[in-house]
Order: sequence, then C-alpha cells, then structure tokens
Amino acid sequence: MQNGVTLPPDFTLLQVVPELETGGAEQTTIDVAHAVVRIGGKALVATRGGRMAARLEADGARLAQMPVQTKNPLVMLGNAARLVDLIRREKVSIVHARSRAPAFSALWAAQVTGTPFVATYHGVYNAKSHLKRWYNAVMTRGDLVIANSDYTRGHVLAEHHLDPAKIVSIPRGVDLERFNPSWVTPERVQALREAWGLDVRDRRIKLLLAGRLTRIKGHLLIVEAARRMKAAGRDDFLIIFAGDDQGRTEYRHEVEDAIVQAGLTDQIRIVGHCDDMPAAYQICDIAMLPTTKPESFGRTAVEPQVMGKPVLASDHGGTTETVVSGETGWLVKVDDPEAWAQAMTKAIDMGPPRLAAMGQAAANRARRLYSVDAMCEATLAAYAQVLAARRSGFSA
Repeated sequence: MQNGVTLPPDFTLLQVVPELETGGAEQTTIDVAHAVVRIGGKALVATRGGRMAARLEADGARLAQMPVQTKNPLVMLGNAARLVDLIRREKVSIVHARSRAPAFSALWAAQVTGTPFVATYHGVYNAKSHLKRWYNAVMTRGDLVIANSDYTRGHVLAEHHLDPAKIVSIPRGVDLERFNPSWVTPERVQALREAWGLDVRDRRIKLLLAGRLTRIKGHLLIVEAARRMKAAGRDDFLIIFAGDDQGRTEYRHEVEDAIVQAGLTDQIRIVGHCDDMPAAYQICDIAMLPTTKPESFGRTAVEPQVMGKPVLASDHGGTTETVVSGETGWLVKVDDPEAWAQAMTKAIDMGPPRLAAMGQAAANRARRLYSVDAMCEATLAAYAQVLAARRSGFSA
C-alpha cells in the first residue's frame, strides 16, 4: 500500500532496461524498484548492468544480468527464454519494458507465461518507414503504455492510433530528498569545485549544461552563442559542460576544437561525468537544456528547478511543460545561436538576487508537480489497474 494504491502482498515486478549506466530511464527504473520494495514487494531488473547497478541493489532490488541491450535476433530469442525462466521462477506479477530492443524479448516472455506487460515510452521514436513503425510499436502491444510527458503521449497516439484509455501520462519524477539544497554540504560543493578546477573567488555567472556529450544536446550551439556574446564584449560568464561522452570521442574533440577556435577556453569548460549533480546545481546560477531535437521530458530541466535554479531551455518537446518562460526560466528558439546569445545575456544581466528569486519560483512549482513519490505512486496505481483489468478479463 502506498497512499491508497493496493497491490497483492506477493507482488513481484520485473523491469527490463538495456543498461544501468546513466540517464532518465535508468533512474526511473531504480526509483520504481525502490517504491516496490518499500511496500513489501519484490523488484527485479533484467539488464546488461552498469554503474547504477550498485544503487539499485542497495535499495533492496535484485539484478538479473543478461544481454538485453542487444538487437541481435538470436540473442534476443535467448533473452526471451531467460526471461521466461525468471518470470516462472520468481512468480513475476508484471513485466515492465523500458526500451524497444529488450521489449521484444520481454513481450514474448510475458505472452508465453501469461504475465501482464507494460511499456514506458521514455522518448519519442520517429519512424520513416513501415518497418521502423512496426519496430517502435512493440512498446504498444501490451496491457498499458506509460508516456513520460503529455508531449510523448500525444506523439504515441498520433503515431500508433491507440485507444486513449490504453496510454497514461506519468511525468518523470525527481528525488526531492536527494535534490534538496539543504542536504548539499559545503564540503561536497568544494570537492566538486576542486575537481572542476573552479576558484571559489570566481564571481562570474555560471551556466551549466548537464547531459551526455552528444550532438542533439546542443553543445556546439552554445559555443557559437558564447562566441557571439564575447564578440559583443561579454566575458563575465562561465559555461560548464558536465556529461559523459560515452565513447563519442570524435564529437568531444569537435566541441573542444570549436571552443579553442572561438577563443572561449576561459569561458567554457568540459568537466566529464558528474556523480554529484545536486552539488553541481549548487555551483551554477543557471541551468541550460539547448537540445536541437525535442526531449520527451527533459530531466535536466527539472532537477535544477527543484534545486532552485532557473533554466534556459529549447522551446519544444517536454520542456514546454516543465519550464514556464519568464517565471521559472526561459524557453528559447530552437537551434538559433543568436536567440541563445540574447537569452543568455538577458539571464546574466539579471544578476544573482533576481536569478535566485526566479529559482525559488521554479523550485515551488517543480517540487509540487515532479516529485519521485508522485511518479512512483502513479506507476504503482497503473500496475494495480492492469492487474485488476486482467482479473476481470479485460485489457487496461
């Protein structure tokens, strides 16, 4: 029982996710597993593994390691057999897939064992062919589809023509305890400053772009916007790119070269993967999400708001729901370096006191709408709905 949600006492959840390295789908997997354990259920995660696996197991969930990240048909068949064995052995109540490739194995295993199947759309999957649309549609073939934003739900309805009753929108949640400025000690902030080579006496406005180093995150857009700002005489800012290149060394080198060519080595710093994002948000004054393609939700637009930081975000996708332009941050024209230069300049010119006031408004709204507890409660309620529908002989 969690806030009125009733699940069977022997409830066992099996989530299937490619890996547990980093990202919103992975964090949501861990959050929901923790919620199931907290109500007395069992939580299993079938995955290749990754750096977040230790956190999953620390929360009381169990890891079932298998190569579910693969798109090799023979290995996928092998995964299906492994999942059938796991479902039967552990008496799994619901199978929940969080990505397309493993969803095939998970769906087959669920059908063989007669187990309810749920899938979450963590992103918007575009299809330019009938084959790709068929591939994407595996996520819609179970009892219920969960979309991580209204934007994603609208896309799925338009793309696959589902019965609207079969898809529910559950916004991604943020751990309000972890992302709580009161719990971030000065020692943690100082340790991160030292790791990043930041001088505590550096009073420049700091803008943080958190996210893996990949082209769609907009790093090159920000480099060009910053170049224009510097050409206009501005150098009173520091931009931090925090994120793993995940093996994309060619793109990382492209970004590094662009910074050098623009003469911005004093204004932009690439700091790599960060394990302490709450401390990272404490260091910055403004967060940025300049994606060139729409994010289905945009976790790195919500986490900083929870921490009391305003956000500059591209005006598309899920961020149009999570950022209120002019109140909790700014929505900026997509892939337009001049618009971004102007927006960044405007934000910097507000100064720390007014930025902090906007950040407080952001925190009040984000904490009300995007808590991990609200997300988990809604997810457990969806599971209860699916089980009740199965008992009555109908799909959810």
